[in-house]
Amino acid sequence: MGIPEEFDQAQTARVRLPHLRLDELLDELQARLDAARGTRDRVHSLLEAVLSVGRELELTQVLHRIVEAAAVLVDAEYAALGVIGPDGSRLSAFHTVGVGAEDIAAIGSYPEGHGILGELIRNPEPLRLTELGEHPSSYGFPPHHPSMSTFLGVPIRVRDQVFGNLYLTEKRGGGEFDDEDESVLSTLAVAAGVAIDNARLYEESRLRERWLQTNAEITRSLMSGAAQREVLGLITERAREITRAALAVMSTPVQNTGTLTVELAIGRQAEAHRGLVLAVEGTLTGQAFATGAPVSSPDVAHDERVTAGPPRFAGLGPAVAVPIGSGEHVRGVLLLAREAGADDFSEQELETLKGFAAQAALAMELAERRQDAEQIALLEDRDRIARDLHDLAIQRLFATGMTLQSAGRFIDHEGAKERVLRAVGDLDETIKIIRSTIFGLHTRDDEASSGLRTRAVRVIAEATPVLGFAPAVRMEGLLDTHVPRETADHVVAVLSESLTNIARHARADRAEAVLETDGTTVRLTVVDNGIGIPPGGRRSGLANMAARARKLGGGLEITTPEGGGTTLVWHAPVSGTQGPAES
Repeated sequence: MGIPEEFDQAQTARVRLPHLRLDELLDELQARLDAARGTRDRVHSLLEAVLSVGRELELTQVLHRIVEAAAVLVDAEYAALGVIGPDGSRLSAFHTVGVGAEDIAAIGSYPEGHGILGELIRNPEPLRLTELGEHPSSYGFPPHHPSMSTFLGVPIRVRDQVFGNLYLTEKRGGGEFDDEDESVLSTLAVAAGVAIDNARLYEESRLRERWLQTNAEITRSLMSGAAQREVLGLITERAREITRAALAVMSTPVQNTGTLTVELAIGRQAEAHRGLVLAVEGTLTGQAFATGAPVSSPDVAHDERVTAGPPRFAGLGPAVAVPIGSGEHVRGVLLLAREAGADDFSEQELETLKGFAAQAALAMELAERRQDAEQIALLEDRDRIARDLHDLAIQRLFATGMTLQSAGRFIDHEGAKERVLRAVGDLDETIKIIRSTIFGLHTRDDEASSGLRTRAVRVIAEATPVLGFAPAVRMEGLLDTHVPRETADHVVAVLSESLTNIARHARADRAEAVLETDGTTVRLTVVDNGIGIPPGGRRSGLANMAARARKLGGGLEITTPEGGGTTLVWHAPVSGTQGPAES
């Protein structure tokens, strides 16, 4: 008996139905397995990223690793990390992935935190956008900037303070950033905050260690008897290295003149600073000296407190002047300046610099006390020698002379008698020499006249009211050591006469005096922008200057530059036979 056709079709349908449901279930199971595998892989990637970020200790490397990991985790074409500056309103640093060096150069300077980037600074919460250009804070991209549409940003916090923001754009494959991307990136930001904090602590400890090593080095140099100029150079160079400054300038006060002279300058445009004499009133360095506290400038190249002397801060930005010492015992001022666009000196850096300066001042104080003790011992030794010469040598010589003089009366031979009397005269001369030596031993070093540097600054200070403006001053070389007293007297007289002539006849509003020595010649150059020397003008003052130069074997040259004014150059050889102005 055959099977009905209707029954056969029903059986076939019942067999196919379970197969269809099983396929759907298998497909769904496969999809869930794929999703679980993807989640597992992403979790593994996140863990690897956290380990990679936490492995670094250098802050710059940590920041770069964070940006790289963020781009990989959310599959973004472009990624950036913006570090918020001290003022909390703009970005002070920017680290990028996906944009080449040529593209960055074509775009120009890094963003400072306007537009969408500023939105995340003002409101530090995760921000996800489908189209950047549609947000109210967006105002477009600069020329040569890559096109971007999708956006995901999250803040990075370090100890509850917002350190910076992660910015991700352009999801690969044309998709959009989703909740999972935001969650992964937020998790990475937490790990990044810990890594950044660790890197900063490590950097601070290394920095503190370097300052301690430098202080120990300075103390060793001072205690071993190194010259103060050498130690000032060590302080200046180490401070510049540790603070990453482009320029370091050390100035010291000129006694009783109200001015500071630049002893040392290291780094960018150092030549323009060396030897400058700066007024305490109205200058950045002078303000730090007068107040005994650090003085900062966000842009030293355009600071109104930097006016005296030639332009010398081009291309420099943040600067700080730190006094060495405090109160009435400020021994100098250290000026540090960074490149334009660099980070300002932070409060922590200022505190560290203050501590370093205090330690340096203490070391210098101890060295001076040691020198004072040595000087006292030397003076006591001189007193002992003088007493011995007076009480023993002179008395015995005097007694010997009296004996010879008495014996001379009993000598009949005229030649012998004459020789005895001559010996008595020699003894008298010897006694005079010894007395002169005793007087010299009792003469204190501080009784010597002021050095050439101080005398020159005083002359310029006295001439300033008469001139109606303060002339720029530069001094170079060991003027107090190499220039003898007699030559120094002539230099001071010529400088005074030159400034007086400018005040009386030149009608100038600008002048500069440069005093320098190389150990062989001392040279004084005085330049003004006045009307020059008329052909029939009086030249008695110039004749006196020339006579002074000729007396010392030097010369005087006077020229009139094309731009007008007068240039006077007076020079004389430095003789080693005369006593130095100040030992």
